[in-house]
Amino acid sequence: MNKQPETAIIRRITPSLDNARYAIKRAIGGEIVVEADIFKEGHDEVTAVLKWRPAGAAAWRETPMKPLTNDRWTGSLRVTAPGAWEFTIEAWGDVFFSWQHELEKKFAAGLRDLQSEILEGAGFVEAAAARAGKPDAAALKKFAAGLRKAAAEEAHATAHDPVLCALMTVYADRSLATSAEPHPVWVDRERATFAAWYEFFPRSAEGKPDSGSKFRDCLGRIDDAKAMGFDVIYFPPIHPIGTTNRKGRNNSLRCEPGEPGVPYAIGNNKQGVNGGGHKDVAPELGTLEDFDWLVGEVRARGLEIALDFAINCSPDHPYVKAHPEWFFKRPDGTIKYAENPPKKYEDVYPLNFHNDDWRGLWDELRDVILFWCGHGVRIFRVDNPHTKPVSFWEWVIAEVTAKFPDTVFLSEAFTRPKMMQELAKAGFNQSYTYFTWRNSKAELAEYLTELTQSDLKEFFRANFFTNTPDILPEFLQKGGRPAFLIRAVLATMACPVYGIYSGFELCENSPIPGREEYADSEKYQFKGRDWNAPGNIKEFLTRLNTIRRQNRALQEYSNLRIQTAENDNLLCFSKATASLDNLILVIVTVDPWQPQTAFVHVPLAEFGIGENDAYVAEDLLTGERFTWRGNRNFVALNPHTRPAHVFRIRRWLDREDGQDIFA
Repeated sequence: MNKQPETAIIRRITPSLDNARYAIKRAIGGEIVVEADIFKEGHDEVTAVLKWRPAGAAAWRETPMKPLTNDRWTGSLRVTAPGAWEFTIEAWGDVFFSWQHELEKKFAAGLRDLQSEILEGAGFVEAAAARAGKPDAAALKKFAAGLRKAAAEEAHATAHDPVLCALMTVYADRSLATSAEPHPVWVDRERATFAAWYEFFPRSAEGKPDSGSKFRDCLGRIDDAKAMGFDVIYFPPIHPIGTTNRKGRNNSLRCEPGEPGVPYAIGNNKQGVNGGGHKDVAPELGTLEDFDWLVGEVRARGLEIALDFAINCSPDHPYVKAHPEWFFKRPDGTIKYAENPPKKYEDVYPLNFHNDDWRGLWDELRDVILFWCGHGVRIFRVDNPHTKPVSFWEWVIAEVTAKFPDTVFLSEAFTRPKMMQELAKAGFNQSYTYFTWRNSKAELAEYLTELTQSDLKEFFRANFFTNTPDILPEFLQKGGRPAFLIRAVLATMACPVYGIYSGFELCENSPIPGREEYADSEKYQFKGRDWNAPGNIKEFLTRLNTIRRQNRALQEYSNLRIQTAENDNLLCFSKATASLDNLILVIVTVDPWQPQTAFVHVPLAEFGIGENDAYVAEDLLTGERFTWRGNRNFVALNPHTRPAHVFRIRRWLDREDGQDIFA
């Protein structure tokens, strides 16, 4: 055996993803509470420390772990910078404290002939002095010398001297310590953990119905999004669009002259000046230099651009000619187009990730992402990642973040839960969710609890999109303007990261009959819009985004707790900071048609408020303040005029001058 046998047993470490196969996720400053079963044979006293460091650093930081019950131990740490970290546990049988415990038992039993035991303890202290530096070594030698001369009573007192115990903790004999396998942690920058996304097609920036806009026409739309409080501007694919089998209005197989095509049918080597594929921009949007200008303008406004990484190729993509082996083939040798029955995508060829030249394909796709990183993009929404190998995502995300560690990846995978979770483990910083289809109080309460209170909170960071170019939920179709208000409250207040697809602020909800898709979809045509049309909810979204920025509790993920509302149409939840200096209580109706009333239960104990204390519930949406007592209070909501309360709960403080103020 070449490796030192383990002398302490360390098992069942939490949090841990697949036995440390994947990294748990945290925000900057986030706490990690670690637990483990730690014990060893015999009756030795065990000491354990929790150690952590930035991955690759030479030195570990450490803190003592504390025993709970039944050999379960705990400790906590905070990660202070973005990037890769790791933690481990080191444990050992502590000779000094085992000696102290043995001496205590014999002394308590009335034994006083303890000279051999006392000399043994002195030897442990002298050994620690040899490990210590000045002046601690001198102090330990003094303790050792005193022990060698001490009678039983004096030795017993010295063994429990707090200074000696502290020094023996610091300079413990770890020569036979056991260390657990390091557990990886990924710490994200703020935009990965708290952000408001606004999606729009650059070609529709000006809202012209019959012609497209260019990159240099986008600032008006971007400034409007910024004014509403959004900080990530997300573009669907901006690359050249193929002409072969180009789709027309409403997914028609016939494309009329002047119709722009689907941006997801990427590639047209007849037009592109930089290759005509994924490393090029559509000429109708401008040039790569125009895009660079736009990135700079967006950054100057304190925002970021997110790009869609869609691994689709039109029949005109340069890859088709240069690398036909990268595609799926039919028996007759022709390339197979994409299908999702009953849907057919005749204008799109999917790539085969397991072709004979898979390494060449993987390298090329990595280089596509790195190319756009080189042009200032650090956020990517990935189209349908669940249809590509998870091993590819694990590899490519690691490759990209090794060079650009601030890169953020959003997984657009509406698929089986385990696949969605596996993608998050593989490195995606954010994930689309089933939020879009959770509408009733019971559905929402169950799903919000699952996301924020189960093991999912360690690695699966939700991004609550209210709608997408592909999805117009039935709730929005049928609920009218109140439904948009309700879903906006839920997305913004329940989740630190959320997004809307443009048109949401205008309450656009005309579907293809019987389907969750937009009629006259912007994917296939130019979209005419009045961005300030009557009935818009821009002011409401602005207020919600302001509330998010001003309240730290809403910027945290796993602090959501479902509270009681005595009505199945009212959802109540709270979010609070650990210091209880920011207490938020949200009550929102899930009925977009009828007024609803209920008694709601305020979690006074969780908020640090006494049962008989007065406190203020300030509605951050309206500025109204209500003085409440007790945990059960009445609310009335109307989806047309007041779909929600967003209360900041403040405790009354009595001042010596007789003035009442609240915290």
